[in-house]
Amino acid sequence: MIPAIRRRYNETFTNEAYQAMLSWLGGQYNHDPKFHVCETPVFFPRAFREHVLAACRDVLEVVTAPDYAEKAAAAIPPGEFVPGQNDRPLFLQLDFGVCRSTTGEIVPQLVEVQGFPSLYYFQALLDRSFRRFFTIPEGFSARFDGSTPEQYLQTLRDVILAGHDPKNVILLEVDPKGQTTRIDFVVACAELGIAEVCISEVELEDGKLYYDHEGQRTQIKRIFNRVIFDELKARTDLQRRFNLIEAAEVEWAGHPNWFFLISKYSLPFIDSPYVPETHFLSELEHYPTNLSDYVLKPLYSFAGLGVNLHPTLEDLQAVEHPEHYILQKKVTYAPIVETPDEPAKVELRMMYLWPPDSERPVLINNLVRLSKGEMIGVRYNKGKSWVGGTLGYFES
Repeated sequence: MIPAIRRRYNETFTNEAYQAMLSWLGGQYNHDPKFHVCETPVFFPRAFREHVLAACRDVLEVVTAPDYAEKAAAAIPPGEFVPGQNDRPLFLQLDFGVCRSTTGEIVPQLVEVQGFPSLYYFQALLDRSFRRFFTIPEGFSARFDGSTPEQYLQTLRDVILAGHDPKNVILLEVDPKGQTTRIDFVVACAELGIAEVCISEVELEDGKLYYDHEGQRTQIKRIFNRVIFDELKARTDLQRRFNLIEAAEVEWAGHPNWFFLISKYSLPFIDSPYVPETHFLSELEHYPTNLSDYVLKPLYSFAGLGVNLHPTLEDLQAVEHPEHYILQKKVTYAPIVETPDEPAKVELRMMYLWPPDSERPVLINNLVRLSKGEMIGVRYNKGKSWVGGTLGYFES
């Protein structure tokens, strides 16, 4: 999007430097990513930065309102309410497609919001990796709060541990060693001094949670939660003594209810030029006649599962539970990042924390995914290069 910088990066790029970067990145914590790390970051100009910050303000005005959690309570599916909900989310992710307006300007369009952690630790490692092996122009940063790398990690440590002894804090996931994003868990646990624990290894006894810490039965006092209910329910092979929904004497670094409260369920509530028209399918008295301009999305899914890019009237009429779906005006991603073969489309995640002592959520990092397929995601980009996970450097 900044032609001179893009041209310079592409002309000086070598596969040898890229492979050296991947080797160095994997060696820092003795773990290689299970996903494709893109060959390039994305350089965002100041004008786009201003657009996306304005878009974030519009979204946050809605999802951080004092009455929002009550308004969105129906988002939590029956049988999946977790006791001990915090009065606000600790983590927020705002995902935007990078599009071209009718005037030709590059602008963000919201596609998803999440009250759930993202790859906060891996993105910091990726920043260090790109800066070590490639030239990042002066005045460009992946972070927004002016923090140094050390301050960034300390902020995460403060909000996740919240003063607890690390042995009493765990990163909780379903089969963490099998997750595609495990490198983020590995880095997080190394930096925090905590263990990654499968939910099948947690015991609930007399309202308290325990796990095995270096051979000692140890109480869990705080959970850095990475469990998603969809996956938990799918893993019927895992014998469990704790299912999240039981009352337990534990704190949450990222309470599970916020995964539902701030989600696709939030989109119909947001009125902004940066948010495409979105409706709960159940609330539409008449379906749009131009359905080719819309996408049908299930509320309760992740990683793009169940999304219908080309819904028909018959598809809509066949939905058994229309209250579990939204109909959203399509977002057309602009192929704007020049690569050696064809331009790539961009999806940008703005990554927030909401520390207890902060009046408003704090924007601290970002994540970018490049695609040359119909959608963002691995299965749409098989065999392609200069796609996948990366980060954005924003002009200050």
